Amino acid sequence: MMLTVGTRGSKLALIQTESVLESLRRIYPEMEFKVKVIKTAGDKVRNKPLFTIDMKGIFEKEIDLAIAKGEVDFAVHSLKDVPTLESSETVIAAIPKRNSPHDVLISRGNVPFVSLPNGAVIGTGSLRRLAQVKFLRPDLEVVPIRGNVDTRIRKVKRGELDGIIVAEAGLERLGLQSLIAERFSLKQFTSAAGQGALAVVARRDNEKIIKLVSAVDDAPTRAEVTAERSLVLALEGGCRVPIGAIGRANNQTLTFYGCIFSLKTHEKISASAKGTLKEAEDLGRKVAHRLLEKGAKRFEAEWREKYG
Repeated sequence: MMLTVGTRGSKLALIQTESVLESLRRIYPEMEFKVKVIKTAGDKVRNKPLFTIDMKGIFEKEIDLAIAKGEVDFAVHSLKDVPTLESSETVIAAIPKRNSPHDVLISRGNVPFVSLPNGAVIGTGSLRRLAQVKFLRPDLEVVPIRGNVDTRIRKVKRGELDGIIVAEAGLERLGLQSLIAERFSLKQFTSAAGQGALAVVARRDNEKIIKLVSAVDDAPTRAEVTAERSLVLALEGGCRVPIGAIGRANNQTLTFYGCIFSLKTHEKISASAKGTLKEAEDLGRKVAHRLLEKGAKRFEAEWREKYG
């Protein structure tokens, strides 16, 4: 049996897709897979910061459309790129075991974050990372960057930037961990919802494919990211609001932490909750409610006023 899997064409996307296919081949050795590369809006629009693009699902919309049309049987996405409000036509059929959710610093001379000189220029494509840098080091300059991981690293090596902040999971998958100058704690740099996790997406009515790929689903990871995405959904956040969300599963217990940052005052408000894996969605909503009580809507309004 031959199945077609859709993916973006970047080196990282192809490696991520292959990691899922390797897991599926171990379970279904008789199965064959064909990879179909699909270009997305995020791949085509490369001259704008991500948070200024007025479109949801810029890295997955075209791929999910191919699923809906039956052109591919399923797709592999970075979960943090998948909108929290799921499509009526597709479903996240599996979430494999998560890689690291941490953010890391790559800097010239391997200088740690605290030792970067005043005015050092840090590159990132994420408002969340921008906000966290400004919360910890308001003296640093943060500039928006686009491009794949290799492109961003070259900007540091050429001296265009003093450092970049990227996801550790991507560097792990690319075998570039040796470039890490500092690995941030999850409280210091709280990750984006779903960071480090992959989503295997199938057509909602294709029960055969859903059952097949669900074999690689990891229950603890699914609980963690369910809480994280529930928080973002409850806050009505997105790429234009800097929300940090991290769930940590330990046996049947789930600890969840969320935070949001102010644009104007560089304040940070946070909240946490603990429960069971089955309570993941409720934990996300509970933490969102606590953040709203502390003034999250005011922070959101500041960012949306600036970035739309």
